Amino acid sequence: MNYCFYREIEKHSGKMKVKIRIQKNGKREIGHLPLLVFIIIAFAIFLTLCFLPKDKAQAEERIIEEPPMTDAEESLPPLNETKETIKKGQTLSDILSRHGFSPAEIHKLRTEVKSVYDLAKIKEGREIRLYTNQQETITAIEYDINSDNYLHIHKIGGMYEATEKKLPYETEIHMIWGTIENNLPNAISREGEKEALAYELSEIFAWDVDFYIDLRKDDSFKILFEKKYLKGEFVGYGSVHAATLTNRGTTYQAFLFTYPDTGETDYFNSEGESLRREFLKSPFKYTPRITSRFSHSRLHPVRKVYRPHYGVDYAARVGTPVHATADGTVLFAGWNGASGRMIRIRHKNNYETMYLHLRRCYVKKGDKVKGEDKIGEVGVSGEVSGPHLDYRIKYAGKYINPLAHRFKPVKPLRPEFLSDFKLLAQNYSLYFDAPLIIFSSF
Repeated sequence: MNYCFYREIEKHSGKMKVKIRIQKNGKREIGHLPLLVFIIIAFAIFLTLCFLPKDKAQAEERIIEEPPMTDAEESLPPLNETKETIKKGQTLSDILSRHGFSPAEIHKLRTEVKSVYDLAKIKEGREIRLYTNQQETITAIEYDINSDNYLHIHKIGGMYEATEKKLPYETEIHMIWGTIENNLPNAISREGEKEALAYELSEIFAWDVDFYIDLRKDDSFKILFEKKYLKGEFVGYGSVHAATLTNRGTTYQAFLFTYPDTGETDYFNSEGESLRREFLKSPFKYTPRITSRFSHSRLHPVRKVYRPHYGVDYAARVGTPVHATADGTVLFAGWNGASGRMIRIRHKNNYETMYLHLRRCYVKKGDKVKGEDKIGEVGVSGEVSGPHLDYRIKYAGKYINPLAHRFKPVKPLRPEFLSDFKLLAQNYSLYFDAPLIIFSSF
């Protein structure tokens, strides 16, 4: 089920106008709802919108009226925009020289802009926009620094001035809910969203649920999330504000909370307990197929003898990213006989993890890593019968079953913010309840 009640931002005389629309599966469907019920639900949704966390700078920006344009500005003809996507190995000089810039002018531009951004660092795949006037002279240049910010350059009095700005995204709040048929990406796609949202959800609940071996048919989910648009086109997902996942009869909750004093964000359940554990359930963003489990007696696929297997084998394509399952320090990264290329990481509380048969290691001995950091790639090194990762954990010097061990949660929500968080969580829950009430009344 796809349900969308979102803020549609429009500008009228320099002011922002907010509209709320209620949709089901992309169609407006509120006409048959009894008026009283609709008013109650709409009012609840409106109150909840007031509690949605917003970036302070963006919130302030939306209530500031834009100054009216001067007669001189209104009389200026519009600039022509030319877009280019930076190709591999391409430099700023390569691009600008085709538009009439001399080497001296390009050097002047780079020098005068360098204090804001070094144009030698432009990256493949990013967009650069050139703006020309009626005389076909370039008067402004824009470059997308990352997914949130862009560089704006304009020429005034023979000098180049640069400013780093936020991309003018419009954000809509959406919600979907549904059930699992075979896997989460397919379930998300059935609701009209992209698989990237499934990966967002799997990361939120990664400490409690292994999304390959734990999911069952008819498990269910609800997600309240942001969709980002740029000039009317969907460009990606923003924050997931709240989510629930019912797996094997157990419902897991996640509510996003931002500490007002530090700006740090994390997910907590309705009681303020962190969703994070000491270790992730899997070293993959989305867990591939398990081909062999922890065992004290297993037939070795190469040597054909029975021997202990102290890890979990995940079948995956060569090159699949492997992630550290917890914060720690790299003890070893390199070739280790039958284990092939492997990484050993020491963690707090006397834990150690190992990642065997890698194609490539992205870390070296002594490196500090964070949980979820990419540390290597799946390979076929060592004694193996096919590409896979052998993932192992030791506790107090002894191997433990990664799939069965119960890890402790990290610190809960700070107590001084617990009352604020619970109020926020209650308001998020209105989103989950409101559409079910609305659509069950048809």
